Amino acid sequence: MKPDPKKAAAISAVAAYIKSGEEAALSAESEPAEAVAVQSPAAEGPAPAMAVWALSGRQQQMQMRNLMQMKALQRSAHWRG
Repeated sequence: MKPDPKKAAAISAVAAYIKSGEEAALSAESEPAEAVAVQSPAAEGPAPAMAVWALSGRQQQMQMRNLMQMKALQRSAHWRG
């Protein structure tokens, strides 16, 4: 059975998209830590509150990506059988 180049391209595109999203999330999380380290100790105040809406949005994006991957895998398994 020959591998389908369209399927391979689609799967690699989805994997690259997910990887870029994860890298963007990691870089966004590391930037505030660097900004806090630059401040002087005298400027310390109470810790900022968690951005609940941002966390919820990231979680929803991750769930949608997971569902898309599962759907793609189900379709590829269906076509093989």
